Amino acid sequence: MIQAFDYAGSPARVIFGNGAQSRTGEMIRDLGCKRALILTTPFQAGAGEALASELGELCVGVYSNATMHTPIEVTDEAMAMVNETGADCTIALGGGSTTGLGKAIAYRTDLPQVVIPTTYAGSEVTPILGQTENEIKTTVKDPKILPEVVIYDPTLTVGLPLDMTITSAMNAVAHAVEALYARDRNPISSLMASEGIKAILQALPALRDNPEDLSARSDALYGAWLCGSVLGSVGMALHHKLCHILGGTFDLPHAETHTVILPHATAFNAAAVPELLTPVADALGVEKPGLGLFELAQSIGAPTTLKELGMPEDGIDRAAELAFANPYWNPREIERPLIRRLIEKAYHGIPPAR
Repeated sequence: MIQAFDYAGSPARVIFGNGAQSRTGEMIRDLGCKRALILTTPFQAGAGEALASELGELCVGVYSNATMHTPIEVTDEAMAMVNETGADCTIALGGGSTTGLGKAIAYRTDLPQVVIPTTYAGSEVTPILGQTENEIKTTVKDPKILPEVVIYDPTLTVGLPLDMTITSAMNAVAHAVEALYARDRNPISSLMASEGIKAILQALPALRDNPEDLSARSDALYGAWLCGSVLGSVGMALHHKLCHILGGTFDLPHAETHTVILPHATAFNAAAVPELLTPVADALGVEKPGLGLFELAQSIGAPTTLKELGMPEDGIDRAAELAFANPYWNPREIERPLIRRLIEKAYHGIPPAR
């Protein structure tokens, strides 16, 4: 029997397909806007300028300093450009850092957002903003944070370096894994999470072998949309709590941190709710989902240790204390010694228990 549930689907308009970026101008006009500010990272500034040229008079400038973990001071700088140009919408072209900046601007101004993802972060379809101030990363959830339009163009991901492909895709998988055991999960979110996990995990080995495989790129991007969508409809748990602490406190790279923590957080919770994590095990063809994710990471060249990401070993105790002091809800009880051991194993790259 299906239990009672409460589900609110995302109202964002999703445009998916090869060459979809060409519809950006059309989407700006459909929003009733005509002065778009393009956002990128420094690395993608050239792509932003090219898009600005295509948009012509619909674009009023390019801000190209989007930064990982969305520091408050970077948002302040971007807001100055919003005010100077009189922008009436933003276009975030890039990955999670750029999307995060667009969300931060929308949170302050409620300006409409068009997002064109070039990675598999999935955050473009969530009403959640993570931002950092004084080395502390916090999250806020608000309907105005959710972008109005998302344009998924698989051709834009073909040039994504393999290491970034792998870690951003694993980041997306982490969203869906947590959705499977979320306190407010429902049949719809679980179906979407399972489908998203399957699409990405099956695409990753193909992309390892041929990063220019457009069919696998399309599958991964489709999976990222599903994985991000479920994160926006249910709550977060231990995995995201740990990643927020590690990223904000030690300035670790976002997607890579999710990639390293995911197998360990999955194994930790599988001990309490193994039946809820069956879709992960099934997608991998294994019995133990946490170990399966760890071995997949090894096989595709993904990072498996916090040490290689730059975390200091003496930070293990600090991270454990922060996680225990203000925990998110989690299906398994959070005890400080167990959390410390989880972080320690992730630091050294010790596989989850067989």
